[in-house]
Amino acid sequence: VQLQASGGGLVQAGDSLRLSCVASGRTFTSYAMGWFRQAPGKEREFVVTSSWSGIETYYADSVKGRFTISRDNAKNTVYLQMNSLEPEDTAVYYCGVRNVPYGSSSSTDYSYWGQGTQVTVSS
Repeated sequence: VQLQASGGGLVQAGDSLRLSCVASGRTFTSYAMGWFRQAPGKEREFVVTSSWSGIETYYADSVKGRFTISRDNAKNTVYLQMNSLEPEDTAVYYCGVRNVPYGSSSSTDYSYWGQGTQVTVSS
């Protein structure tokens, strides 16, 4: 499975960005996806996860109410809409895939990762 993340960039505080992650190759019948991020000098942290159906989602408290995950299974794509961005959101954002239909907030539960896309929010 290959994951290609895109959509990052340099924005100002309060702006919005939409990240995309496309899965290709050997995709599973049903799989959960998630977004994590890693800021310089920090460990990778959980952002949000979505079940295969997209009905069950779980957000980190730091992004709840500002970020929204969605997915188009026909396109093997998951999106992360990020609104009201803050400088603290600056990080490389990674998408991950689990080979089970339910999501997880633990990075060790994900089998495949994309290459990451940089998000930089200036104050």
